[in-house]
Amino acid sequence: MPNTKRVRLVATSVAVALGAGALAGCGSSYGDSGTDSGPVSLTYWSWAPGMDKVVDLWNKGPGKKERITVTVKKQASGDTLVTKILTAHKARKAPDLVQAEYQALPTLVSNDALADISKDVGDAKGRFAEGVWQQTTLGTDAVYAVPQDIGPMMFYYRADLFEKYGLKVPTTWDEFAQTARDLKKKDPDKALTTFSANDSGLFAGLAQQAGARWWTTSGDRWKVAVDDAATRKVATFWGGLVKEGAIDNQPMYTPAWNKALNTGKQIAWVSAVWAPGTLTTAAPDTQGKWAMAPLPQWSASENVTGSWGGSSTAVTTDSRHKAAAAKFAAWLNTDGQALNALAKESGIYPASTSAQLSGAFLNPPEYFANQADFYTRAAEIAKTTAPSAWGPNVNVAYTSFKDAFGAAAKNRSDFVAALNTVQEDTVADMEKQGFEVVR
Repeated sequence: MPNTKRVRLVATSVAVALGAGALAGCGSSYGDSGTDSGPVSLTYWSWAPGMDKVVDLWNKGPGKKERITVTVKKQASGDTLVTKILTAHKARKAPDLVQAEYQALPTLVSNDALADISKDVGDAKGRFAEGVWQQTTLGTDAVYAVPQDIGPMMFYYRADLFEKYGLKVPTTWDEFAQTARDLKKKDPDKALTTFSANDSGLFAGLAQQAGARWWTTSGDRWKVAVDDAATRKVATFWGGLVKEGAIDNQPMYTPAWNKALNTGKQIAWVSAVWAPGTLTTAAPDTQGKWAMAPLPQWSASENVTGSWGGSSTAVTTDSRHKAAAAKFAAWLNTDGQALNALAKESGIYPASTSAQLSGAFLNPPEYFANQADFYTRAAEIAKTTAPSAWGPNVNVAYTSFKDAFGAAAKNRSDFVAALNTVQEDTVADMEKQGFEVVR
């Protein structure tokens, strides 16, 4: 899961505003291929496992009636897919539909690769939380995709070991820090958790919870604020814990990390709703010993979370059948049968609010069979996801983060200095691309 979260399987509540210049000419005239009365054949690029089985439900049901057939072409995820989409679009040969992570939408839109499908999927808006829907509108009246899955962030902990060491589940980040210190005093060989720099999405979600808005615009000008006050607060907090040795500084998704979780050397993990799937593989011997709680807050009066991962279904400007493609995208992410199939076959946590407490989510994940209210709590937490703001070069910021924060974590050095590096790298790249950036 470290690459797509299966979810990336998810990022929730992104309110992105693109400058007028970036949007100029974006989104072909919708329905320019006529009424799409059929027969129509569409191609869908997706990385989600089992998507072909879900699409079969469409082809044998609504699609057969509408004379719209969809064929899934399995793809890699992340930056690899974005690059492939843009390359195909330059040749005007992009597929009709693509699975796109939320943070990739600004890049695809600014390259005129995604169509405005607002005329055909507007009715779907009420099926999603406002912040989730905003992720696909980029702060405009246009709609560039239909939300598919989200990844609200949560706090996972070994309930048995918290009880053994007399620890309380932290409700604030100050309490989280103190819990880490208390555990070290009681058992120096254990750590509450680790700070990992090999997945930028985790840090982005934490910054999102703190109120960060990394990319914003005014007219045609961009402002990049990766080093804003909210993000500096997050960097200072985690950098301080690493420097004092209160938590570990090793990356996630390694054999050593798996062993630490499986043996109880690390007893908690700040993650997202998709965590049970990762824990099933990483820590199989501890099934039934974990519990989930809301993310700690920066103040006791707050109730907000970040998001880590998530994706949507978008229609490309190259499609000759945009109306038909939009109809399928709406069905895929709002129809009850389709959403149940996505949960079963693809392992997603749906963006559609109506699906979060039905079908596959009536019972807790098998790994968390001891926590009957797992998905009830998850749905409540999902509602509190903070807004965020993505820009056209998230990939550059993420790569810089891995390099700068990876070195800082390893050396237990200044995280704020690493953050400054990410800011400068991101701005330099945008200026190189020709964006006007306010310094």
